[in-house]
Amino acid sequence: MHLLEKLKSRWSINSTGQVLTILIVFACTGFTAVFARDIVFNFLGVTEQDPFWFKTLIWLITILPLYQVFLLIYAALFGQFEFFWGFMKKSFGRFIPLRWAKNGSKG
Repeated sequence: MHLLEKLKSRWSINSTGQVLTILIVFACTGFTAVFARDIVFNFLGVTEQDPFWFKTLIWLITILPLYQVFLLIYAALFGQFEFFWGFMKKSFGRFIPLRWAKNGSKG
């Protein structure tokens, strides 16, 4: 089975164009997070000499939440907000057993 067909099936969407748009959103978000990491780390004075655990902790506290915000911003700009909102709720539901994440209700 072709990769795009697998993604359409996995994400329950019908359009190959939508799959490509979703992949573009992920790419833009990733690039933006890389640039944001450099800016945030420079602002906080984090250097290459700092221990790995420290850089990881700073990344988890700052960049991971920013990534989610960037993801929703790009999703809205590319007209895929509903898909990514559901995607994020499903993803967080695997890690954080919140009521809204489990049953998909809003709020």
